[in-house]
Amino acid sequence: MAAEPAPILRMRGIGKYFPGVTALDGVDFRLLPGEVHALMGENGAGKSTLIKVLTGVYTTDAGEIELDGRPVSFSGPLAAQQAGISTVYQELNLCGNLSVAENIYIGREPRRFGRIQWSRVRKDAAALLSRLDIDVDVTAPLSSYSPAIRQMVAIARAVDIDAKVLILDEPTSSLDAGEVAQLFRMMRRLKEQGIAILFVTHFLDQVYEASDRVTVLRNGRLVGEYRIADLPRVDLVAKMIGRELAELERLDDRPLARTSEPLVEAHNLGRTGNVEPFTMTIHKGEVVGLAGLLGSGRTEIARLLAGADHATSGNVRIAGDTAALRTPRAAVRRGIAFCPEDRRGQGLIPDLTVRENLVLALQATRGWTRPISRRKQDELVAKYIAALNIRPADPEQQIKNLSGGNQQKVMLARWLILEPRLLILDEPTRGIDVGAKAEIQRLVAELSDGGMAVLFISAELEEVLRLSHRVGVLRDRKLVAQLANDDALTTGALMETIASGARE
Repeated sequence: MAAEPAPILRMRGIGKYFPGVTALDGVDFRLLPGEVHALMGENGAGKSTLIKVLTGVYTTDAGEIELDGRPVSFSGPLAAQQAGISTVYQELNLCGNLSVAENIYIGREPRRFGRIQWSRVRKDAAALLSRLDIDVDVTAPLSSYSPAIRQMVAIARAVDIDAKVLILDEPTSSLDAGEVAQLFRMMRRLKEQGIAILFVTHFLDQVYEASDRVTVLRNGRLVGEYRIADLPRVDLVAKMIGRELAELERLDDRPLARTSEPLVEAHNLGRTGNVEPFTMTIHKGEVVGLAGLLGSGRTEIARLLAGADHATSGNVRIAGDTAALRTPRAAVRRGIAFCPEDRRGQGLIPDLTVRENLVLALQATRGWTRPISRRKQDELVAKYIAALNIRPADPEQQIKNLSGGNQQKVMLARWLILEPRLLILDEPTRGIDVGAKAEIQRLVAELSDGGMAVLFISAELEEVLRLSHRVGVLRDRKLVAQLANDDALTTGALMETIASGARE
C-alpha cells in the first residue's frame, strides 16, 4: 500500500467561542492533496464555523492552522484566496448579465496600457474551461446557462487563482441528477490535477459517490474522520445524529395508528431541483411525521403543501376538491397553516408586540380595510396567551424580548386563531427549553385528538415517533418510505431506512 501523502491542510485543536456559545471545541481536520473530503453534520454541528475560521472570516480562539506544512492565519477570505484556498458558496457570487469569460476574470482582467485585453480574456477563459472539460460559449451571458454550468464557472474561477484547496459549500443543492453528474466529472478532473476539495453536503448518496473520506462534526465537536469505503451508511447517520443503534430504546407512549377520511391528498407533487415528485395522504386528526437528515427534503415538502413554493408537477386535493396552492394565501384559504423553521426570519416581526404578532394572520385574511377591533384583539390574545401558557403574559411586550419557546407559542397561536384543518410545523421545538418543548408536544397531541391534521417535522427521531401516527422518510430530497407507527417502528428502524433508502 502506498504511503499516505502529507496533508496540504491541517487544523489542530480549533476552538471558536461566542458569548454563551461554544461553536467549535478542539476540532481537528486535515485535507490531503488530490482528494475529495466530505464535511458532514446536522444543524449547529459547526461546519460553517470551521470553514469561516479556515478562510479568515472568523479569527480562531484556540488551535492552529497549517497550509503546506507552514503555520497560517488569514485576515479574511481574500488573504486565504491569495494563499491558495478558494471557496465556492451555495449562493453564487456571479453576475448573470455578464458573459462567462467576464465572470471568470472579473476584477483581475489582463490589461495593456491600462486597457482590458478582451480578446485575451475570452481566449484564456476558453482554455481554462477546456482543461476542465466544460464546453460552453464564453461570450454568452452567464444567465443563459443552467445552474450546473453557473456552478462550474464559479469553480473554474476559483481554481484559476492557483488554488491548492477548493471548498465547495452545498454545490449540488439546486442541481438535478444530470447536473450533479456533470459537476462530479469536473471534481474528478480537479482531483487528477492534485487539488484538494472540501465538500460540504447533506446528501448521503453524493458523499458515497464522490468522496474519499469524511469528517463528522456534532455540536461543535469532532466525532471522527473516516474512509468512506470503511463506513457503512447507517453508521454515518448514527454518528451525525449522536445515537448508536444499540442505544436506541423503543418508546412506549407512541400513539396508535388511526384511519379516517382523507383531508389532504398530494399526487406526484414535486418541484424540479427541489424535491422529487411524491404521493402522500394526510387524514383528519392524523399526525404525519417527516424524518430525514438535514437537507433531505422535509422542509421542501412542507413549503409545497403550504403554497410557499410553486409545484412544477402533480396536484393536491383537499377534502376531495382539487386545490391550486400557488401562494401561502391560497393555502390559508383552504385551511392550511404553516409555521416555518426560521421563526425569527420567516415568522415573527421582532419589533411588534405579542398582540400584534398574534393577530397578524387573522388580520391578513380580512384585509387591511376591515381592521380587527381592539376589543376583539384583546379577547383573542387573552384566550391564547392562557391556552398556550405564554410567558410573560403581557400582550404589549415586544416579541423579541420573549424566550425562544414563548416566541414559538405565539407563532402557533397566530395560526390556531384561524382554526386550520392542516397545521404544518417545521422544527417547532428546535432551540427551546425542555419545558416549552413538552408543552408544544402536548398541544400537538391535543389538536390531533380534536380532529386537526398535523404535518410534523423534527430532526429528533424520538420526537417524531412519540407524536406521529405515520412517518414519511426522506433521503436526498426523495420520499423513500411511508411507515405506520407500529411496534416494529423504532428510532433504529428509522435510521436504517434513512441510511438505506428503503425499509426491509
